[in-house]
Amino acid sequence: MPINITMPALSPTMEEGNLAKWLVKEGDKVSPGDVIAEIETDKATMEVEAVDEGTVAKLVVPAGTEGVKVNAVIAILAGEGEDASAAAKGSDTAPAKAEVKKEQAKATTEAAKPEPSRTEAPKADGPKTETPPAKPEGAPAATASSGERTFASPLARRIAKDAGVDVSAIAGSGPHGRVVKADVEAAVAGGGAKMATPAAQAGAPAAAAPAAKPLSDDAVLKFFAEGSYELKPHDNMRKTIASRLTESHQTIPAYFLSMDCTLDALLKLREEINKSAPTTKTEKGDVPAFKLSVNDFIIKAMALALRDVPMANASWTSSARVLHRNADVGVAVAVPDGLITPIVRKADQKTLSVISNEMKDLAKRARDKKLKPEEYQGGSTAVSNLGMFGVSNFTSIINPPHASIVSIGAGIEKPVVKDKQIAVATVMTATFAFDHRVIDGALGAEFAVAFKRYIENPMAMLV
Repeated sequence: MPINITMPALSPTMEEGNLAKWLVKEGDKVSPGDVIAEIETDKATMEVEAVDEGTVAKLVVPAGTEGVKVNAVIAILAGEGEDASAAAKGSDTAPAKAEVKKEQAKATTEAAKPEPSRTEAPKADGPKTETPPAKPEGAPAATASSGERTFASPLARRIAKDAGVDVSAIAGSGPHGRVVKADVEAAVAGGGAKMATPAAQAGAPAAAAPAAKPLSDDAVLKFFAEGSYELKPHDNMRKTIASRLTESHQTIPAYFLSMDCTLDALLKLREEINKSAPTTKTEKGDVPAFKLSVNDFIIKAMALALRDVPMANASWTSSARVLHRNADVGVAVAVPDGLITPIVRKADQKTLSVISNEMKDLAKRARDKKLKPEEYQGGSTAVSNLGMFGVSNFTSIINPPHASIVSIGAGIEKPVVKDKQIAVATVMTATFAFDHRVIDGALGAEFAVAFKRYIENPMAMLV
């Protein structure tokens, strides 16, 4: 029997991926472990290995195809002793994603078509509000007053709702009596039956106004002159960033704490360590074994603070707090048109030089989209540093399953009071965001104080 090769789920959150490249062609023989394709996820480009042995009978999804759903068939193998051409012809499997994309594109095109001008039916009272999006095609049909269901296209429903017309009172001219756009426009022009509000039907006081809905794509574009912009379609990374951070902002009750940390002792120690770093002779001259950055000290300080305040080293679930045994710290890395947070595992147990070299490797592979899922998933906290851009302070959005994140500003020389005397010191503002479901205010303050203690006394990180 033919063997289906499907789009693998390369991470727990992956729903679709881009088939970047085939490394085999039809007719090739493959064995378990052979790399057969490269798949682009929202975070990285991963190699896919064959699980079964056989001959590639058909490449169902062409290289370069975007948005292939997880578990969709991407290729067919002919088993041992089976004719490859027969296996390819005998399979009627088609990439499900292509059909979905086609239907989505059709629906989007229909919804985006400019509508002919029409006479708007006047509202009973009050200003016109933004029309909620039409229900999807698969939504339950409206029910007429007689109890019989009314079938209508999403566009027809939207126009009817906008005009205040009861769609169940309109005779449909579409297939099987389906109400279509033309039917609604005719009803609007002829003063069709208006929808009675729930309050009027029940004789009850008027209900509260519905929550405001986001502007539709068409509504946004109407603000700008045609030809004054170009559209950059969202890639998988941008979709994931938007989805996860919107969810975080709406569901996590975050609060913020700021700490000013003096950096003079840290900067002096960093300079001394870098000067004493061993070197290796190369064609380009002596190359130091490591070069510490301020960010390396910050990662280490966050990890040690997690160790010292273990109740802050946690994640939220609906049934329990997850208390972590290891101090795994995520570090936000900017990549072309996106962001990814590789994880430094057990950072409290690693030396500064190991953290420094590990971060350089992770950051490079992050920008090349070569990280493995286990290298950017997990952790309980994260560091976001914009100090190199001169930003003095800012706040970040917590990325679940993390329960905290620290936003690092630039080190700026400021007047400070030391021993009742005014002096100049390099001061860095660290702003913490905490998930209040996991970390209460006093606990968050204890964690921030622990972090500040290590930053201002960096020798403690070497012990």
